[in-house]
Amino acid sequence: MHRSRLSTLLIDAPADQAGQSVAFWTAALGTTSQCPPGEPQFHSLAEAVPGLVTAVQSVEDAPRYHVDIETDDVAAEVARLTALGAAEVGNWQGCHTLRVPGGHLLCVIPVHSDPAEFAAAARVWE
Repeated sequence: MHRSRLSTLLIDAPADQAGQSVAFWTAALGTTSQCPPGEPQFHSLAEAVPGLVTAVQSVEDAPRYHVDIETDDVAAEVARLTALGAAEVGNWQGCHTLRVPGGHLLCVIPVHSDPAEFAAAARVWE
């Protein structure tokens, strides 16, 4: 048994356009941004989408949107999602990137939210 939930909406912007993207999204959503300590590639957009971490991520790739699913058992969640048709395309620092049917990306990450928030919102999988 493990738990997971949709936790994050990421706006992936090419590195040379990330600053412009942050400026646009903070103005468009009427919010502020900040870089989490030790993660300069992310610019969190405070309360842009209630209940979800929302951020602009600087990438060395094409612009896109992707979501993160946080879980208390990364291996079990990756196995569950690949059984549903996702294909693993990479992993980095404990995070697994999957391409889902339809071509979108999602990342499976360890729990990073407040434990009480995770417990209240996560679904239980057997």
